[in-house]
Amino acid sequence: MELTTKEIFKKIKEGLPKDLKISEIRFEGCEIIIYTKSKEYIGKELPFIKELVSQLKKRIIIRPDPSLCRPPEEAEQVIKEMLPKEAGIKEINFQPEFALITVEVEKPGVAIGKGGEILRKIKREILWDIRVKRVPAIPSEVVKTLREMLYRESAFRKEFLDKVGRRIHSGWKETEWIRITALGGFREVGRSCLLLQTPESKVLLDCGIKPGTNEFPYLSVPEFDIKSIDAIVLSHAHLDHCGLIPYLYEFGYEGPLYCTTPTRDLMVLLCMDYIELLQKEGGKAPYSTKGIKEAVKRCITLEYGEVSDITPDMRLTLFNAGHILGSSIIHIHIGEGLHNVVYTGDFKFERSSLFDPASYNFQRCETIITESTYGMDKMPLRNEAEKNLMKIVSETIEKRGKVLIPVFAVGRAQDIMVILAKHGFEFPVYLDGMLWDALAIHTAYPEYLGKELQKMIFKEGFNPFLCDIFKRVGSASERKSVAESEEPCVILATSGMLTGGPAIEYLKYLAEDEKNTLLFVGYQAEGTLGRRIQKGWKEIPMEVNGKKVPVKIKCRVETVEGLSGHSDQRQIINYFKRLKSKPQRILCNHGENSKCIGLASVLHKLFKVETLAPKNLETIRLK
Repeated sequence: MELTTKEIFKKIKEGLPKDLKISEIRFEGCEIIIYTKSKEYIGKELPFIKELVSQLKKRIIIRPDPSLCRPPEEAEQVIKEMLPKEAGIKEINFQPEFALITVEVEKPGVAIGKGGEILRKIKREILWDIRVKRVPAIPSEVVKTLREMLYRESAFRKEFLDKVGRRIHSGWKETEWIRITALGGFREVGRSCLLLQTPESKVLLDCGIKPGTNEFPYLSVPEFDIKSIDAIVLSHAHLDHCGLIPYLYEFGYEGPLYCTTPTRDLMVLLCMDYIELLQKEGGKAPYSTKGIKEAVKRCITLEYGEVSDITPDMRLTLFNAGHILGSSIIHIHIGEGLHNVVYTGDFKFERSSLFDPASYNFQRCETIITESTYGMDKMPLRNEAEKNLMKIVSETIEKRGKVLIPVFAVGRAQDIMVILAKHGFEFPVYLDGMLWDALAIHTAYPEYLGKELQKMIFKEGFNPFLCDIFKRVGSASERKSVAESEEPCVILATSGMLTGGPAIEYLKYLAEDEKNTLLFVGYQAEGTLGRRIQKGWKEIPMEVNGKKVPVKIKCRVETVEGLSGHSDQRQIINYFKRLKSKPQRILCNHGENSKCIGLASVLHKLFKVETLAPKNLETIRLK
């Protein structure tokens, strides 16, 4: 049986030295913070804390009582004197409510020092807790705005995190059953959403939209009550997984949102763009910026591998999914060793130019919910795909043509950039439609990139994102200038499925010139303009100067497979073969009807376990 808040705090007090002057014990989510007025315990390794952590299986942190901390102006001076100049200090922000200083630097490793020694010395000197954050190599308004907002909302977050912690540690007796309800993204691609329930807890995994439609998850079912949801866990920031989360906050949800830090930042970027685009097109957005802000205020970010209690009977760990920056495979441990659920979200089990392959080292995973986007397909190997991409680009450039690559703002765009940079491409590459903002966020979190790319950036001194070939397109007039110029170039533009965005505008200019190439590098959903052109449409209706006119597709049309951030059938099978723990049940989602059913059949024959391809609105008992 799980200990309650009262019991936990009692055990902590019993395990602390008598001379430790405790001013307060409170929660920050699942963490327990002890505020002390005893200076001698600040900035030191404390054996009694290690012992308590071992006993209670909780993260426990000692912090100075704010009354001990040196005045901000003095503390700032000490930090500037003691941090090495090469760390490159850019911002110093104070959060008195947490007795915390956040220092934003160009080189966090230099600022922290070997084993964290530099920060410990500063902490002993000024008696503030200190955190170091990386300044993006390319300035990011999103990262800057979010950090400033979180600093301003410190008082709110302190109370909110304590409330979350008290709910987590409210106590529970026994988990008698576990079930999931498919609310979206089952036997389809889009509006991913599922509800994981026990008698004690209700947790929502993803809540997305279906781009290009008005189809949202089925939130009107009896099982779903916005006021009774304990937590939302977000796998990654693509709109088909995150696009409706702000709606939940705007219309009554007040609980925590768990994800990685890059996922939070990218979610804000994409959701802001989503509502702005809807408004430009005369549509009605399902939420406003208020919903996005409320989500950020209540977001609890986790690192890969960091274990966090999220309800009285659920424990969450996020693992690298290899899909986009910060994307996660969600592992939830339920009860006291009762059952483990793994939700892959979108995952890639192959090394890409951006990321390492998806993690698979789970101690236990009785139920796995896996994506099926390419579950019945066999893609070319990565090296072949990259060679094919460069061949098509080179052939177009030789003809003095332009290559238009419709991309998602996050994922394929940055992947293509790294491929072009590492192959020594020398012609201009124009980035249009939010791509520059997404790129800036990538430069803020290089620790989430693959080991090979990190080595390239930190040890070899070559950051492909900062190559001179990449040019930002910031206005409609610049877009027109690029499209009408005689120079050969590559254009990366959203939207990836030609459902809107600047890619459509470029297509109007480039479609009727045989020198040019329209190159698809990502999934084109059924019913989208991208899919129609892929199928061979030679004429498409487009709006030009307010009128619908037929535009002939005379340019070369190519698709490079193998660059997707999704796993194909071979990779999915290899992933299941590599799992440390054999699942008892596999559920297939996030794929067209035939792909989900087909993959479930293949996995059943290979692994001799129960496999299902549920439909939306079905509820399945796991235990």
